[in-house]
Amino acid sequence: MEKIEKFEEIIGYEFRDKKLIQQALSHSSYANEKKRPGGSNERLEFLGDSVLSIVVSDFLYKNLNVAEGELTKMRASLVCEKSLHVFAQQIHLGDFLMLGKGEENTGGRERPSILADAFEAVIAAIYLDGGIEPASKHILRFMPEDIEHAKKPVFNDFKTVLQEIVQQNPEEKVEYVLIGEEGPDHNKRFVVEVCLNSQVIGRGKGKSKKEAEQLAAKEALELMGYEAQ
Repeated sequence: MEKIEKFEEIIGYEFRDKKLIQQALSHSSYANEKKRPGGSNERLEFLGDSVLSIVVSDFLYKNLNVAEGELTKMRASLVCEKSLHVFAQQIHLGDFLMLGKGEENTGGRERPSILADAFEAVIAAIYLDGGIEPASKHILRFMPEDIEHAKKPVFNDFKTVLQEIVQQNPEEKVEYVLIGEEGPDHNKRFVVEVCLNSQVIGRGKGKSKKEAEQLAAKEALELMGYEAQ
């Protein structure tokens, strides 16, 4: 409980229901090891992703007078795995995670995908415990102070770039398909294919589904003749 109190102090929010933050900090490897079905942070991550998106969208809409395409790019940059990893490091989130022995021994506390997912889970825990206001306050502390001079995305989002190119032809459709998983649970690799009208145009492999999708989109852009950096 001491660690929970220290984490609450760092994020500036005290939970009424401590079980929520305990679950948010519990990785699936820990829940499986302790035989706690549904006790990991995966469901909270799902909800946190949506809360994060609406808060960031509202923030950008109110602070940037730019076209929808620019708003989409900026939001994608702020909510991508790389950004969330940086935000998680700022609150030392890795120090407070509960991991299984395998993840602990293979550097799970510093793995970007684990930290990004846990960051979203913490958002959901705050939202469920106190509502949208404290969740929004928590999220906005990570937003750039001078948003007008931060229009250029901090990180490339290949999925958004690919989507914008494809949208020029309304009849075409992009779809990401998980085709396989490799490696043990503590060091898993996901393999994703990106399809254009059911035709494979790129493949990516990453430590998370999100990373694999980004790498698949990057390969697709390169094969289409676009410079993906």
